[in-house]
Amino acid sequence: MVHELADYERAADRCHLTAGQLEAALFGPAPALFGHVAVDATDQPVGFALWFLTFSTWEGTHGIHLEDLYVRPAARGTGAGRLLLAALAALCLERGYRRLEWMMLDWNPAAGFYRAIDARTIDDWVPYRLDGAALRRLAAQATVDEAASGPTG
Repeated sequence: MVHELADYERAADRCHLTAGQLEAALFGPAPALFGHVAVDATDQPVGFALWFLTFSTWEGTHGIHLEDLYVRPAARGTGAGRLLLAALAALCLERGYRRLEWMMLDWNPAAGFYRAIDARTIDDWVPYRLDGAALRRLAAQATVDEAASGPTG
């Protein structure tokens, strides 16, 4: 379904996830990725939520960052997406987390659904990303700096 999501988000050519990578991330010795799966009445998967923990230094608690939420087209409108988000909200309350956050492509029609559950946009925070060559260039600077000053742990 991750590849279905990538296709939906018009980025199928950029999704390189393998089943082995996903299995290792979810079920390896120290998982940092967690997931929920929605199934239909016949126990067939119709959607998923993949998430990881964040930490707010201002709140002093963890939170959940929802990396991906996807419901197969045939199951949209059935409540599967709402149930996946509700499960994460319940997990936040159970564990004392104060935030459930995610990002969404600006053209995604799910914006109406998110507004309907009272989710709000955070317009004053701008996401940044380092990847590819820029990530490698910055990482190379850490190697030089570490050699000069030693690791900080």
